[in-house]
Amino acid sequence: MSGIYIHIPFCKQACHYCDFHFSTSLKKKGSLVEALCVELELRKAELQEEVETIYFGGGTPSLLASEELAAIFETIYKHYKVSKNPEITLEANPDDLSEEKLKTFKSAGINRLSIGVQSFFEEDLQLMNRAHNEKEAFASIEMAQLFFENISIDLIYGIPGMTNERWLKNLEIAISLNVPHLSCYALTVEPKTALETFIKKGIVPEVEDGVAADHHKLLIAETSKAGYDNYEFSNFGKDGFYSKNNTAYWQGKPYLGIGPSAHGYNGKERSWNVSNNTIYIKKIREGELPLTKELLSINDRFNEYVMTGLRTKWGISMKRVETEFGSEYRKHIDNQSKNHINNGILKFDGDILKITAKGKFLSDGVASDLFFID
Repeated sequence: MSGIYIHIPFCKQACHYCDFHFSTSLKKKGSLVEALCVELELRKAELQEEVETIYFGGGTPSLLASEELAAIFETIYKHYKVSKNPEITLEANPDDLSEEKLKTFKSAGINRLSIGVQSFFEEDLQLMNRAHNEKEAFASIEMAQLFFENISIDLIYGIPGMTNERWLKNLEIAISLNVPHLSCYALTVEPKTALETFIKKGIVPEVEDGVAADHHKLLIAETSKAGYDNYEFSNFGKDGFYSKNNTAYWQGKPYLGIGPSAHGYNGKERSWNVSNNTIYIKKIREGELPLTKELLSINDRFNEYVMTGLRTKWGISMKRVETEFGSEYRKHIDNQSKNHINNGILKFDGDILKITAKGKFLSDGVASDLFFID
């Protein structure tokens, strides 16, 4: 199994918390889509396996026109082996969705929508500088359900001023709308974002870890009661609605990253494109890939497996550690995990090392304690 990730680096406006690569000017959108198609052709030899997932991320892929989507799909199906029933996801903002747009996506081959709701409350949306309002948040989901069964929505918790009651109401609304997949993230303050500036100036209160931890406990409890499986730290799916694309990332399967700033992985190397639309288009037109590659050491690959494994329901397989990395790494995990096991943060389930409910919110920190450092 392999996948293709396509980064669409355009947005109507900048969210205050976002540090992804994007432009609010759409002038180069047509030229960039042409460049995406050329990059797909130039890199066709890199994926010999059948493509089972295609993911349009961003940015805001829902800004793509029907002819732009058609051009990208035509290129993919011409140069890659695509499975009969691939999962094809498109990220969409609520304010971009109309019945006409949804019909366009469905006819193009999109079969999964990821809608960036973030919150159903106006005060949260305004603080984050989202382009949609609370009415559009509701309407977009109800409208999308007329055309798509496989829908995910993003929600953000730990927002300054968000009480436990408001976060709980967000979850109740999402669950009542019968959305089969939720991706829920704690608000983080990234460097050089507007949110960081506003906090430094005292315009917006500090983001508090304790608030986010309380919200996370509510998230786990409410989704569990409603029949969602927390198969990865931030992701909750009903039976049959896990994200195949994201699951492939966490399980270390290969994928191509197409477009400015897009990352890829082939099992041994990480690669990433330049985070500049103008340079990206220029290089591609010259037949040159604006790509940087990094060969991963055995320690890099082990540490990545530890990090992703502890974030998922599948945990860390000791058999895989011994087979893929060696007995030295198995002994390292045994030694480093003892204190966390004694403190009820980690546990062994047969051969599998997993994070406990008590340690779930601490999983990234726990993973770093298990890293193999030279």
